[in-house]
Amino acid sequence: MARSIKKGPFVEERLLKRVKIAAENTTSAEMIKTYSRASVIIPEMVNLTISVYNGKTWIPVYITENLVGHKLGEFAPTRIFRSHSGSDKKA
Repeated sequence: MARSIKKGPFVEERLLKRVKIAAENTTSAEMIKTYSRASVIIPEMVNLTISVYNGKTWIPVYITENLVGHKLGEFAPTRIFRSHSGSDKKA
């Protein structure tokens, strides 16, 4: 279900503050670490690298214009597919 237009996209306040600081300070190329997988990528985040926690490791996500509107959690998968049990054997 989509969020109402009136409310706007959800971005965690702490993450938004860090993004604004990083946008002002263009000389440093530090990654912003966040646990907020539900936050939506906004245009202010373009050209920044944000590390998203997937429950085990930090996954760096470089934000481009094509990613605006998506959620950060989409780019940090929490599960790893190994294979199905019968697919190792050849017929």
